[in-house]
Amino acid sequence: MVELADTPDLGSGAARRKSSSLFIRTNNITDITVNEKKMKAKEEKSKGLNKKYSVTIAAADFAAAVEKKLEAVSKNIKMPGFRAGKAPKAMIEQKYRPTVLGEVLDDMIRDASNKIISDNKLRPAVTPDIKIEKFEDGKDIEFTFETEVLPEIKLENFDSISLNKYTAKVPASEVEKALQYMAKSHRKTNTVTKKRASKKGDVAVIDFVGSVDGVEFEGGKGNAYPLELGSNSFIPGYEDQLIGHKAGETVEVKVTFPENYHAKNLAGKEALFVTTIKELREFEDTEMNDETAKLYGATDLADLKSKIENRILEDYSSASRIKLKRDLLDALDKAYKFEVPQKLVDAEYAAIEKQYKDAKAHNRLDESEKSRNEKDVLAEYKDISLRRVKLGLLLSEVGSDAKISLTSEDINKAIMNEARKYPGQEKAVFDYYVKNKEAVEALRAPAYEEKIIDYILGKAKLAEKEVSVEELYDFSEGNKKPAKKTAKKAS
Repeated sequence: MVELADTPDLGSGAARRKSSSLFIRTNNITDITVNEKKMKAKEEKSKGLNKKYSVTIAAADFAAAVEKKLEAVSKNIKMPGFRAGKAPKAMIEQKYRPTVLGEVLDDMIRDASNKIISDNKLRPAVTPDIKIEKFEDGKDIEFTFETEVLPEIKLENFDSISLNKYTAKVPASEVEKALQYMAKSHRKTNTVTKKRASKKGDVAVIDFVGSVDGVEFEGGKGNAYPLELGSNSFIPGYEDQLIGHKAGETVEVKVTFPENYHAKNLAGKEALFVTTIKELREFEDTEMNDETAKLYGATDLADLKSKIENRILEDYSSASRIKLKRDLLDALDKAYKFEVPQKLVDAEYAAIEKQYKDAKAHNRLDESEKSRNEKDVLAEYKDISLRRVKLGLLLSEVGSDAKISLTSEDINKAIMNEARKYPGQEKAVFDYYVKNKEAVEALRAPAYEEKIIDYILGKAKLAEKEVSVEELYDFSEGNKKPAKKTAKKAS
């Protein structure tokens, strides 16, 4: 199974690796064995990837299977007044025959369906649809078996794909910006001894009690809370109302909770916070030098700058990988044309549509979605669903053809890549995956996908191209560079 994950304009879609012949046979009647009994399966006229069979199971075969099942059941059944296995056959049939009929019917239809798949070398894309057309006591059983099969994909050479691998140099200003941020995070605060009003940038140590319509609410109270004025870490407008007040003052702060506030009982409501400024503190600038650098595990300031630059380069590499992968998927999408099982597309679209509508209901749409008509957004998602399934099937075929499989080293690498997303918490993230098997399993599909992508990139022609940082991080549609002439057919 391949899932397209962490891919701009693709997201995550799944498709099983299977293929089937597109040669369609019509009106071909075949006798096939099911549990040493015979049935007749007639293939109806097929269209594209859709396959349909009309199946008949002889009444005599079904009756014999029911009789055999009842005999097996009677050996272990205890009924009042009789020892196990000694109850009269008529009593057994009266009580258990309806249940046995259902079980035997399920068994015979399952076996018949599996035999149709095996004998006709079908590769179902989805669970087959079984519909019982006739089931009457003493008469032949008739049902239809219908499914979509996975397409036959003829792989082509990848050595004619030419792509750019983007790189960028780290500007000295970026390193300096990171140093300033690190210095700021280690600043100390000192009590303001001078009697003055608070200003933006001060830390106000506050006690507060919040209420809505005169009633205090859960989570609305705090003591000796250090709040940096201007940090916008509290409800919009709260910090502004504390500016210009002195230590010791009590301020009635009136604010309105945002409409999308996480606590639904407070969303959009006006609140009053009675706030006492217990103390004002101001920051003391921290100088970044050799000693400060040691706080970050560096030997000196030069070493720290080198570590910062390397970390930024890792981020650049990730951005480059995203662009490279997107360009590759674009090239593959253009190079390959094959029919895609509609039910897989429908399932993918249903998942995306649900995510979109859930996000809309909770006011979590991104800006581009908010500014567009829902009908247009969903129409685009239909195209994306088709693309995801198509590329998922293609990558699965590549993985199978190249006999690509995951190793324990691949999984460990995937875990470490996840850990790197949380600087300073790497060990905690690693421990989480060590203790959580389900989380590790969730990494398998994207890890397998990345291995297949690496395999294809290893055969394509890559040219390094240095760009600006702004261009490197520009993932807009207009900035997508089409790949040069793509795959020629394999000889």
